[in-house]
Amino acid sequence: MNYLQATQEITAAIPEICNDLKETKIQNSYHIIGFLTEKMKTMIRQNDTSCLLKCVEKMNELYSNGDTMMKSAIENSFVYSLDSCTAFCSKEYRDMIFSHLSPMLQKVYARQIYSHSI
Repeated sequence: MNYLQATQEITAAIPEICNDLKETKIQNSYHIIGFLTEKMKTMIRQNDTSCLLKCVEKMNELYSNGDTMMKSAIENSFVYSLDSCTAFCSKEYRDMIFSHLSPMLQKVYARQIYSHSI
């Protein structure tokens, strides 16, 4: 799946962010993942769990079915920013978010964290 297909799927799966997405010029995989990550940060701050979980599920799907560029964008933008996204959450809320990440994304996250702590 490329960024154009991802944009269409996000529009269909998460209608709550449709209007904002239409106003944004998406030019590549990094743009769409950056957009979705920023939306997720806002949802975390607003405690919008329902929409947030839709976004996490879509991110899991995009990573699983995405092309190389999509996977790279998710690893280098979304996964890399997870700590800053959840920095001000309660431990329970943070754990809930991480529990909804696919095993593949959890593995990528763990690899990033442990590679930076060496």
